[in-house]
Amino acid sequence: MKITMPKRAGVLPFENRQQAGQALARELVGYAGRKDVLVLALPRGGVPIAFELATALGAPLDVLLVRKLGLRSQPELAFGAIAMGGVRVFDQEILDHYQPTPEEIAEVTARETELLERRDRAYRAGTPPPVIGNRVIILVDDGLATGSTMRAAIATLKPRMPARVVVATPIASVEGAAAISTEADELVCLAQPQPFRSVGSWYRDFRQVSDREVHELQAASAHRRVA
Repeated sequence: MKITMPKRAGVLPFENRQQAGQALARELVGYAGRKDVLVLALPRGGVPIAFELATALGAPLDVLLVRKLGLRSQPELAFGAIAMGGVRVFDQEILDHYQPTPEEIAEVTARETELLERRDRAYRAGTPPPVIGNRVIILVDDGLATGSTMRAAIATLKPRMPARVVVATPIASVEGAAAISTEADELVCLAQPQPFRSVGSWYRDFRQVSDREVHELQAASAHRRVA
């Protein structure tokens, strides 16, 4: 896997997702103007970053629904992730260390599956999913902690035969980057700080992205391409 780590990505923390997305776009300029590129955001935090990236590259923007499975005691710490199509990915190291019960795993999985399906209906609004085959897919999130969510996203794409899968993120833990090292064709990451702590630690403004903002950015991106 090719890994792009710029020597000077700017001062951490990032101001917000928009600024991080603009910085990330500068590292992916080689994909600008290509007709075979599709930018896929992991909602909701990845969408503002992906919007900046898609705008800079002149590429279409869409979303790929994935939900992390967080521990009851630490919801931000994922023991796994799920994606549409029944894809499930688990982090065995987290499972071994924290030892959630089978009941906890089942409860969290059922809750997140219901939310995943509800958001898929809301975001897609009856439109078919984008064509993946023979395209360069740039998968975008606002950060990689354990990497489980991104691994689930990649797993949904592989059966649809993309030409190349590029994972793009402003920030990642060393462990998160390693987790996808055998899954993606390329990782573009601006920084891998140690100690990592959490994704939100590296943004001054890490407010939650709303469903309304996701819809607005999708519409703005589509309007830009039509114009």
